[in-house]
Amino acid sequence: MRAGEKAYETLRGEILDGVLRPGTVLAEVEQANRLGVSRTPLREALARLTADRLVTSLSGRGLVVSEISGENIVGLYELRQALEGQAAMLAARRRDDVPFRRLRDRLAKAPALLEQGDEGLHEYFSIVDDIDLAIDDAVDNEYLVAALQNVRLHSSRIRRLASHDHERLRQAASEHLLIIEAIVAGDASLASHATHVHLHKSLTNALSSAESEATSSAGIA
Repeated sequence: MRAGEKAYETLRGEILDGVLRPGTVLAEVEQANRLGVSRTPLREALARLTADRLVTSLSGRGLVVSEISGENIVGLYELRQALEGQAAMLAARRRDDVPFRRLRDRLAKAPALLEQGDEGLHEYFSIVDDIDLAIDDAVDNEYLVAALQNVRLHSSRIRRLASHDHERLRQAASEHLLIIEAIVAGDASLASHATHVHLHKSLTNALSSAESEATSSAGIA
């Protein structure tokens, strides 16, 4: 793997996982030394992260990890509602139901997984990721899939805020199950509606979690 690609993947992973928190300054010399690369590939990585909108330039501070504000969250969910509702509807119309039946069986185990600590949580999110991939395959629309993949990049940062809210995760698992059942049944209208309900509840929780984290951070400061 090229140095620039490696630096990009490492920094992106750290941003998405919350290791590099919003507002963290990404000084070139410091990051190049930490990652063991020269400044040229680091600049390449930072340019890609800026294009992804995971990194932004602030006057007087240089490049920093982008903030997760309430306004950003609302804007992202407005786009998610349009894209994911359409994707669920198309998946219900065009699907091969076998992959979704398998996902339905795996989702049935979600409540037990969420009681198994980090390992179970990782497995649960793996199921959620596989749902996204199955829907991508079913819609058979490269333009829609490309747009969805960009949205999911930012959604994963927001999802981290709710990773310890087990009650919300149990609710979300039930919501995902309804979406899957609608797709298996070929009910496009229900698949779209179930997706909108899930996103509405997810948005409410994300805003609450972001507010709590901001309050906590202010208290620490």
